[in-house]
Amino acid sequence: MGISIWQLLIILAIVLVLFGAKRLRNVGSDLGGAIKGFKKAVSEEDDKKTDTTTQTLDQKEGDDFDAEAETKSTSKSETKDKV
Repeated sequence: MGISIWQLLIILAIVLVLFGAKRLRNVGSDLGGAIKGFKKAVSEEDDKKTDTTTQTLDQKEGDDFDAEAETKSTSKSETKDKV
């Protein structure tokens, strides 16, 4: 009970008569440009999120390293004070 190919062709013919081929071509190209711009914006946003996540992870790893270095230096100074 779906739409047959003949019904789609009749609808297409009516749309062509109402709007004209030139206007439909312009609408199609505008729609294609909008989709292309949307995909580009989404991919750029994903790249920014990936870069931010990588930087955050690097900072956390660096913080852990600094904390370990501080602990080692503190324990060395305590050992020197005891001697």
